[in-house]
Amino acid sequence: MPYSRLTRRDTFALALGAAATTCSLPTFAQEAKRGGTLVIGSTQTPRHLNGAVQSGIATAEPSTQIFASPLRFDDKWAPQPYLAESWKLADDGKSLTLNLRKNAVFHDGKPVTSADVAFSIMAIKANHPFTTMMAPVDKIDTPDPYTAIIRMSTPHPAILLAMSPALCPILPKHIYGDGQDLKSHPRNSKDVVGSGPFKLVEFTPNQRIVMERFDKFFLPGKPYLDKVIITISPDQSSLMLNLERGDINMMPFVSVPTDLRRLANDKQFSLTPKGYEGIGALNWLAFNTAKKPLSDVRVRKAIATSIDKNFITKALMGGFAQVSDGPIVPSSPFAVTDLVRYPFDLKKAAAMLDAAGYKVDANGERFKLTIDYLPGVDDQQKTVAEYVRGQLKKVGIAVEVRTSADFPAWAKRMATHDFDMSMDLVYNWGDPVIGVARTYLSTNIKPIVWTNTQSYNNPKVDELLNTAGQTLDPVKRKAYYATFQKIVTDELPIEFINVLPYHTVTNRKVGNVPMTIWGPLSPYDNVYIK
Repeated sequence: MPYSRLTRRDTFALALGAAATTCSLPTFAQEAKRGGTLVIGSTQTPRHLNGAVQSGIATAEPSTQIFASPLRFDDKWAPQPYLAESWKLADDGKSLTLNLRKNAVFHDGKPVTSADVAFSIMAIKANHPFTTMMAPVDKIDTPDPYTAIIRMSTPHPAILLAMSPALCPILPKHIYGDGQDLKSHPRNSKDVVGSGPFKLVEFTPNQRIVMERFDKFFLPGKPYLDKVIITISPDQSSLMLNLERGDINMMPFVSVPTDLRRLANDKQFSLTPKGYEGIGALNWLAFNTAKKPLSDVRVRKAIATSIDKNFITKALMGGFAQVSDGPIVPSSPFAVTDLVRYPFDLKKAAAMLDAAGYKVDANGERFKLTIDYLPGVDDQQKTVAEYVRGQLKKVGIAVEVRTSADFPAWAKRMATHDFDMSMDLVYNWGDPVIGVARTYLSTNIKPIVWTNTQSYNNPKVDELLNTAGQTLDPVKRKAYYATFQKIVTDELPIEFINVLPYHTVTNRKVGNVPMTIWGPLSPYDNVYIK
């Protein structure tokens, strides 16, 4: 791809660049009104509200309202001021200087200082499951209360994206620096104190989160809303009824085709797929490459050839989803089209299995496999798992679809590698260093969900990912990732199915719907009720 594409997105030329005192979020045509309550429906149940030690959208959505981060991003992938009013990435990519605002205070009135930034980033490095995100960080110098200099052992081209709201919440050191384990700290759920646009009023697990306007928020006149309420229910249908009844006025992460089609035809709602580019959500079929017969790449390729991804996206997902053929979402600046693909062909798939030595027996079966799926997202997971079962039966593979009682049960199976195949939803998280490498690095084969649970091991892939993760030049970086994508789609530890058709649905009374690259995982300080 030409370099001009990267330049248009302002991505990594800006990442190498300079102080951004002149950057600002886009202005809005309609004047925003003060007051009102934004009620959000969510099927996601956070264990707690501290995004510094917990990944995932369940925690990130409230965390980004309660905690501020050093930077935020616009819809062109360009960094914007937030807690840091300006910044400078060194030419060698090994230090990032953050110049903090002098008027930022936590919800308890204490000032936000460089000591809090240093404490938080080192806490994220030590506790966040995205180990590659802050891995190069050695230390943070704090020459004065409003200057933090992040020192890194190697160039780290993803460091600016790592400063995003969902990835780098700044914690109050005077609360969290008390020696208690941050992952189980009592203030993760109760009396949570941040410096974001909204302060926590109530957190009732599995039910709701209530946040009120923080009057001393560091951006003058913001936020516009008086209150943000997240209503939690595992029942998507009941949330949809509440949305149509007017009890809820915003639903992010909607992907069910029947819901999208119905809401698109209702004039009281507005739907947008914008705002998920940074999240980069992929739906895929993971193979346990450590177990026979899936350790044989020929078997994996035959399975891929048995699956009609166009049927999945058009028929099963109502035409809302986009086919995925690789590990990096098409909206990423690092996506390429030169991938190994597996056109749907059942006769060819059967012949591939024959050639690999897996003949059908007297019962017409070659071998048996199990397929798991992430519970709670049936349109993307269970439905596709059942489809795969039916397709593989046609080529002589007997598949049992295994249901997990809940997320912890499924996550345990993945973490202990107790599976043959599993459907999964995994996010790119903006930069391959943050959200992609974790799935393919052999050093990340761990007993933890959303690591390299496929047990995929290729030293060349390790080398490519590690080199790309330290390369500042965007053209060279993209070339490394292009080679990585070609190898991974050839060796196929994962059969990529589709990009999730996430949409944000809002009542038309909601103004300034968040549509940056982080969308619903952005601060809602600009959102208002008309």
